[in-house]
Amino acid sequence: MAATNAFTRRRHEGASMSDPTDRNRLDEEASPYLRQHADNPVHWQPWDDDALAAAREQDKPIFLSIGYSACHWCHVMEDESFTDDDVAEILNEHFVPIKVDREERPDVDSIYMTVCQTVTGSGGWPLSAWLTPEGKPFYVGTYFPKEPRRNMPGFRELLSRIAASWGDGEDRREMENRADQWTAAARDRLEDVPSAGAEAPDDTLLEDAADAIQRGADREHGGFGNQGPKFPQEARLHVLLRAHHETGRDSYGDVVSETLSAMADGGLYDHVGGGFHRYCTDRDWTVPHFEKMLYDNGELPRVFLAGYQVTGDDRYADVVRETVDFLDRELRHPDGGLYATLDAQSENEAGEHEEGAFYVWTPDEVADAIAASQDCEPADADLFCDRFGVTPSGNFEDGQTVLTISASVEDLAADHDLPPEDVRERLARATDAVFDARAERPRPRRDEKVLAGWNGLAISALAESALVLGEDEHADLAGDALAFAREHLWDADARRLSRRAIPVDADDPAASGDDGTSADGRPLDVQGEGYLEDYAFLARGAFDHYQATGDVESLAFAVDLADVVVEEFYDADAGSVFFTPASGERLVVRPQEVRDQSTPSSLGVACDVLLSLSHFATDDRYEAVVETVLESHGSRVEASPVEHPSLALVADRYRRGDAELTLACDDRPAEFRETLAETYLPRRVVAQRPATEDALADWLDVLDLDDAPPIWAGREARDGPTAYACRSFACSPPADTLADAVAFLED
Repeated sequence: MAATNAFTRRRHEGASMSDPTDRNRLDEEASPYLRQHADNPVHWQPWDDDALAAAREQDKPIFLSIGYSACHWCHVMEDESFTDDDVAEILNEHFVPIKVDREERPDVDSIYMTVCQTVTGSGGWPLSAWLTPEGKPFYVGTYFPKEPRRNMPGFRELLSRIAASWGDGEDRREMENRADQWTAAARDRLEDVPSAGAEAPDDTLLEDAADAIQRGADREHGGFGNQGPKFPQEARLHVLLRAHHETGRDSYGDVVSETLSAMADGGLYDHVGGGFHRYCTDRDWTVPHFEKMLYDNGELPRVFLAGYQVTGDDRYADVVRETVDFLDRELRHPDGGLYATLDAQSENEAGEHEEGAFYVWTPDEVADAIAASQDCEPADADLFCDRFGVTPSGNFEDGQTVLTISASVEDLAADHDLPPEDVRERLARATDAVFDARAERPRPRRDEKVLAGWNGLAISALAESALVLGEDEHADLAGDALAFAREHLWDADARRLSRRAIPVDADDPAASGDDGTSADGRPLDVQGEGYLEDYAFLARGAFDHYQATGDVESLAFAVDLADVVVEEFYDADAGSVFFTPASGERLVVRPQEVRDQSTPSSLGVACDVLLSLSHFATDDRYEAVVETVLESHGSRVEASPVEHPSLALVADRYRRGDAELTLACDDRPAEFRETLAETYLPRRVVAQRPATEDALADWLDVLDLDDAPPIWAGREARDGPTAYACRSFACSPPADTLADAVAFLED
C-alpha cells in the first residue's frame, strides 16, 4: 500500500498554484459526504494545509461545518442554506468555509464538539463552528435554519453579524479572547489527566458501577433515562452482565433483559431486513432515526450474544444472525471490508428525499406485497399487520408505520384461530414477501468508506458470533474483513494504519492514485492517518478472530497494532493514551477519548486489548501501560462510572484477573466448541496453541518470540486435544474436556 495517495499529492501541488478558496474543491475528495456538497455554490474547502494557510494569509475566520453522510439534519441544512446563492456569497466573501466528514476526521470533530457541548450544554450534527485563522473557536452551534425560527438565529443573519464583528477592532479582540478561553477549556477537558500516580480503582468498582447504571435504567420501557431519545448503551449492559455473573443479583440481569428485548422488539431494529438503526426518538423505542451505522451493528450483536449466553433467549441469537445477514448483504465490499453507513433518507413516491421512506409501511402496501407473492395467502397481510402494529393511523408521519413487535405469536394464534407453528411459518413467508417488495423501493444512499476502526468493531462481533452460535460462516466474514484491512489499510513496512479506503469510479480523478484496485474493478482511494480507535478496535477484532479460530496470523496482527499503540499513542509522562499519534498532525488540542459515546471509549478498548495481549508477551510492557492509565484516570471512573463503563470494565479486569483457557489442539473438537458457545465467562482469554512443541516453535516465529509465553508454555496436548484453565496463578490439571477445565474455574 502506498503511504501517500498520488492523487492527493498532485491535488495539493496544483492547489498551491492559485487561491484554493476561489472555488469549491470537494469534487477532488473521495468522501461521499464531502462529494455530496461538491455542487454547492459555497466554496467549500477540505480540512487541509491549503485551506488553513489561506485563512491565515487572507486573515479570514473559518466557518467549519462537520457532518456525515447519513446525517438527516446535515441534509436539511444543506438544502436550506448551502445551496442558497445569497448564503454562499456571504460565506465565500467573508469566511474560509471548510467541510469535514466526521467519520474521516474524528480528531477534529472531537475538539469542536467538546467546545460546543461545554458552551451550549448540548451537541450534535451538523456541527457549526466559527474559528480564528489559527483554528480556535469563538462561536459554535449545530443546525441553524436559514431564517430565524423557534428562538434559533437565522444562519444568513448570523453570518452577516459575525462577518461585521470580525471587521470591528474591539469586537474582534473580544472574539479572539473568547477563542483563547474556549480553546483552553477544551484543552483542560480533553488533555487533562486528573490524578497521575494515584491508585487504580479497587475491587468494589464493578458493583458500584452496576448500581449507578441500574439507578438510571428505565424499568418500564427498557434502556436508560425516562424520556427520549433512547440510545444503545452497550458497555453499560456489559457492566451489568458481568456484575450479575459475579454477584448473582437478579436485578442487574433484569435490566439487561428488559433493554435487549425493548431494542429487539421496537423500531430500533429492522424487522424485515435485519440490523439496527442509530437511535430512537422516543422513550418506548418506537420511532428511530433511520440511518444504519456499522459501529452500532458491530457493538450491539456482541451484547446480544452475551445476553443469549446468560438467558438462553433464542430471540437474541436470531437478532444476531439476522444482523450478520444484513452486514453481509448490504455493507460488504467485494474484498471483504465493511462499508460505513446507510443513509436515513431515501426517495418517497413523490421523488423527494424523506427520512425513513424505505422502512415504513401502510396496510395497503403490506397487502400489495403479500398479493405479489405466490407463497402467501391474502389473510397473511392481516397477520403481518397485527404482528408488527401496522394500522391505518400509523405511528409515524402521514399514517405510515414503523414496524415493531406488537403482538406475540401466542396471542396471534388465539386471535386468528391458528396453531402457533402455523403463525410462525406464515409470518416468515409474509416477511419474505415484504422484504422482496421493499427491495423495489429506492434505496438509502450508502457511504462506502471502509473505516479501519469500525471494521474492527464488526470483526469482533462476527468472531464472537462464530464462537457463541457455532456459525463458521461468521468467522469467514470476520477473516475477510480482517484481510481487507491488512491488505489495503496496513503498511507493514512503515508499521502504520490508514484510517479509511473508499472505492471510486475508474474515471474519477482519484482513480489515478496508486492505492490498488479491488475485486469489483474499482480503484481504492486510501487516505488518513489511523487514530487510536482504528488501532485499538482493529487490534481487538484481530484478537477476537484468533480466539474464535486459533489463527496465529490474526494474533500476530493484533500484536503489531498494539505495539504501535504503545509507541505512538501512549505518553508515559502524561500517564495516558491519546487519540492522535505523536507523529501526526498538530491541532489546537490533542484529545483523549475517555468516555463512551456512540462508540466505546478508544482508551478503554486499547487498555482492554493490551490486557488480552499481555498473556502473549514475555515482558510487562502492555500491562504497565494499563496500570498507569488506571492510576491516572481511576478517580474519574470512580466518580462517574456511568460515563466510563469501558474503563470500569478494564479496571475490574485488571483487579480480578482473567480466566485463561489454553486449548492444545490443531482442530477444536466439538466438545470444546460447544462449551465455549454455552458458557458466559467474562474476562475470558481463549488461547489456542498447536498440539506439539515442534509446531509451537513455528508459531513463535510468526510472533517473533524466542520463548513461549506462560499461557502456552508447557501446555502441550496429552492423549488428544487438551484444555487448561488458569486464574490468579492457579491452574487446572490437563483436561480432556473443556467443561472440566471451566468447572475448575467455577469451583
